[in-house]
Amino acid sequence: MPPKQPPCLAVIPARGGSKRIPRKNVREFVGRPMIAYTIEAALQSGIFARVIVSTDDPEVAAVSRRHGAEVPFMRAANLADDYTASSAVTADTLERVDPSGDLYPYVAQLLPTCPLRNAADVQGSFQQLFATGVPAQISITRFRWLCPWWAFERDAQLHITPLFPDATKKRSQDLPLLFGPVGAIWWAQAASLRSSRNFYMPDHTGWEIPWERAVDIDTEEDWRMAELLKLRQLEDTGAR
Repeated sequence: MPPKQPPCLAVIPARGGSKRIPRKNVREFVGRPMIAYTIEAALQSGIFARVIVSTDDPEVAAVSRRHGAEVPFMRAANLADDYTASSAVTADTLERVDPSGDLYPYVAQLLPTCPLRNAADVQGSFQQLFATGVPAQISITRFRWLCPWWAFERDAQLHITPLFPDATKKRSQDLPLLFGPVGAIWWAQAASLRSSRNFYMPDHTGWEIPWERAVDIDTEEDWRMAELLKLRQLEDTGAR
């Protein structure tokens, strides 16, 4: 950790409505509500002055408090629809709990749909942010299994067209690594997030998280895979 730990704020956006997996933030995931794992990772990292859950839902609020997070206010309805970006929710939380901008120079957004990231991941991501001095940093993971350079589009007649025609002539090991964003740990300098209200700001960087801790749950298939990975984690640590 940096020699002088600046005060940091953790924001966990967790609305009550979810179309693809109803009530997913409080649904039991390997014996606990899914959101509990994100709260635990934030608290155990030792980085944050406050860990706050932003929600519009009383049950999510109660579960979050029970597992150690703060819920100092209920999220406004206009920030709890299907279209509002989580970055806007995090910026709103920051402005509510630090209206003067004097308390927390750094803010992290931790999505509860990434229950496999751990406290060490949170610590490592902050170390990179602090060392690089960038205004924002998102978590990323490598594309695996299928080579993304060989991606195709398919039309209504089932014809396929390569997105990167030149890459189809090369071996996968001769192509650059490609990464995708995951919602596990996104950081920003608080002043920059207040201004941009988005983590995709100029000069933002990526912090790599291993794929087995990067799963972002959106579907039932994601849920089943994440459960298997979590059970393996528990077995590896002797916690099960």
